[in-house]
Amino acid sequence: MNPEKLIARIDDLVWGPWTLLLLLGTGIYLMLRMHFLPLRNLKFALKCAVSGDAKSGGENGKVSSFSALTTELAVTIGTGNIIGVVTAMVLGGPGALFWMVLTSFIGMATKLAESTLSVQYRTKNERGEAAGGPMYTCVRALGGRKGRILGTFFAFFAVMSTFGMGNLTQSNSIADVMWHSFHTPRLKTGLFISLLTILVVIGGIRTISKVTRYLVPAMGLLYMLGCLAVIVTHLKNLPAALFGIVAAAVSPRAVSGGLFGTVTVSAFESLRWGVSRGIFSNEAGLGASGITAASADTDDPVRQGYISMTGVFLDTAVMCSMTGLALAASGVLGSDAAAKGELGGTGLVLAIFRSTFRGHSDLFVSVCITLFAFATIIGCAYQGERAFEFLMGGRTDYLIWYRFAYGLAALFGSIFSLEAVWSFADICNGLMAIPNLICVLALSGKVCRDIKKYNT
Repeated sequence: MNPEKLIARIDDLVWGPWTLLLLLGTGIYLMLRMHFLPLRNLKFALKCAVSGDAKSGGENGKVSSFSALTTELAVTIGTGNIIGVVTAMVLGGPGALFWMVLTSFIGMATKLAESTLSVQYRTKNERGEAAGGPMYTCVRALGGRKGRILGTFFAFFAVMSTFGMGNLTQSNSIADVMWHSFHTPRLKTGLFISLLTILVVIGGIRTISKVTRYLVPAMGLLYMLGCLAVIVTHLKNLPAALFGIVAAAVSPRAVSGGLFGTVTVSAFESLRWGVSRGIFSNEAGLGASGITAASADTDDPVRQGYISMTGVFLDTAVMCSMTGLALAASGVLGSDAAAKGELGGTGLVLAIFRSTFRGHSDLFVSVCITLFAFATIIGCAYQGERAFEFLMGGRTDYLIWYRFAYGLAALFGSIFSLEAVWSFADICNGLMAIPNLICVLALSGKVCRDIKKYNT
């Protein structure tokens, strides 16, 4: 068996029914135990995220709450919102988008809990910088040998995930779109990304947060306007697209033909790809965002938890929905080229925007994917180095090696095959979620009481 097939088989095993049940079950359990407060207080959370208080602070090795959120969004709003959605709807049918969005609402409860815990149980490293995340929550809240084992297990796969999800998939997407659009050699693109990544991440969270504070809102607005233009251009197809997406979630084959072409997937495949790609995009349940949330300059863990929670809504319910609706309404999913597999993830994205922007589409898609992917690369670098620091026993003098290795990984991601890169990222995500969810469930009584007592 060749390595790519082995990775794909492990991916199928990790993302089997039990993983989906654990992720969705935890979210549903927390949502019920919180009395639906994540949904009821979504408006409050969004106000907190953009308030003046959220943008102030940033002393003593921390960053402002808003900067922490934009760094989280830099990680989550990436190629998962573009290529991830497209590949999910190809592999899982149009109904995969329905499950992605539903998963995001359930995942808000999980993100609220894990981020609140990460702020509550954070500590400081030897440089006096904030250090937190599920690995510290496991050690400081659960304690003992079990807490140390869970924390180490999470930290190891968090580091691996930053290389996979945070770097390899993103650099691969940049190299792919640059090749499709401008025939730029992948190696040349990879070298440039590696150098730029090293220059940014070498400055740590301060430099990273300064970049994401302005980059994330600008790129998000630009992309949403592009998707809106596609949807408006094909407005007559929107009702059929919406109906087909909902219907396909239960019976994928029922919507074969028309906008969606030949659909051969099962209902479970629709659920599997929708949930896995949704979690890949918003990270709810994985725990990595808690590492960034812990860097916020705040003494209010629950409030920061709510601010972090908005990232799930903005990332999946808003951004992924825009991509999915643009794909469905444009008719690209039902095209002959898509049915024959002649278009990869990037090719499908280009076809969506070519249906509206014509000759300018390649430039638009290239800019969007490059900005999204690079923001994710630098945002994940912070999460990875904190997990790596934990594995090194809190020592910070080894971080320089992680930063250089992380930067060089972009070079390899640019030349690897897309299927192997995405499967490796999926495996790391699934394995990282297990210790995080065990910890969240073990502390669910405490964190849910704290959230219910919080006066919004």
